[in-house]
Order: sequence, then C-alpha cells, then structure tokens
Amino acid sequence: MSWLFTSVAEQTINPGESAVFTENPVSCNSGLVRHRDGSGSFLFAGRVRRCRCGCLPKTANYLVNFGANIAIPTGGTVEPITVAISIDGATMPASTMEATPAAVDQYSAVAKTDIAEIWSGCCETVSIRNTSSQPILMKNAVIAIDRSDGYQG
Repeated sequence: MSWLFTSVAEQTINPGESAVFTENPVSCNSGLVRHRDGSGSFLFAGRVRRCRCGCLPKTANYLVNFGANIAIPTGGTVEPITVAISIDGATMPASTMEATPAAVDQYSAVAKTDIAEIWSGCCETVSIRNTSSQPILMKNAVIAIDRSDGYQG
C-alpha cells in the first residue's frame, strides 16, 4: 500500500519545527497512516501479521520517500541548511538532507528515502523536521509512504 501527501505552497519552517502538508491526493483509508490536513505529523500504526513460520515481527516497516526545494529566507545567513525525517521527535540521522544555497532565496532540491521501523502494537509520529539552526523556506514538498510488506490492515 502507498500513500502520497504534498505541499506546493512556500512555507517558512523554524528550527525544530515540521513541514506542513496540505494535500493528500492518495490518502489512507486503512488506518495504517493517519494525517490531519494542515499538519506536519503522520501517525504510523505498528500493525503486523504473523510470518509463515508463526513468529510475530517486532516492527512494521514503512518506506518513507521525501523530496522538496529548500532555501534560506531573506535576512538569513548563507550556510548549510538541513531537514530530516524524525520519528516521535527523534531525528533519523541517516535521513538528513543538506543543501548549501549560494544566496538567500535560492532554492536547492533535497530528497531522501529511509525506512521507518514502527514497533509492533505501537503508533509513532513521523514528520519532516527543520534540523538547521535558522528558519528555512520549503516548497513543492512531497512525501510518499509505502508499506512494502503488503499489510492491508
């Protein structure tokens, strides 16, 4: 199963805050991924099913694909800026995306794919967070979420 959420409009994201997604052209009706329009949080359900051998997996694995254009707003300092995928507020270090625009208001494309492991029986919040030390601009953001094990709910 796959879900897609977007945010085309330019938004300013302060340090430590999450990108807001406003459109969900491919939404989830199974309850595995929940999102409130206009927020930056996605609630992933850790529902699993027994393997053929009878064991119960410890995690539900979601493939998270993210891409956007990011920039430093007018008045900001030209330096590397970063965003990352976070689970329950903790940044997934391997998911950090970095851009170093040559000037303010100059957009750079960033993208990353990572696996979000959600503990069996739990629900955890996934978001795209500004991990820079200053506000950033973001536009044309897309997050695609895939539950590759085929679990349907």
